[in-house]
Parts: sequence; structure tokens; C-alpha cells
Amino acid sequence: MRRMPLSADTAVKLAKHLNVPLEHLMHMPQHILLQKLAEMAKAEAAQQPKDEEKQS
Repeated sequence: MRRMPLSADTAVKLAKHLNVPLEHLMHMPQHILLQKLAEMAKAEAAQQPKDEEKQS
């Protein structure tokens, strides 16, 4: 099984988002990592407009 290449920053951010140790994240199957990355990106995209409203 090939590991999915993640940058260190992305791996730390995803581990924090999922509330799992980094070591567990590195052993997750690739299809689950892709799903969780998509969920994290969706949550961040939803959060951005709220942050922009607060700054205005």
C-alpha cells in the first residue's frame, strides 16, 4: 500500500481537526484520508465567510 504524500503542515492540521494523534493519521488508508481532507476543506470554506464578516 502506498502512503499518501502529505505536507507536514497539512498532516498536523488534519490530525488536529480529527482529534487523533499524528501517528494514527499516518497509518490511515488513503481513501479515508482523502475523505477527511475534503471534509476539513469544506468546513474551512464554510468558516471563511464568517471570518470575513467579522473583519468588516
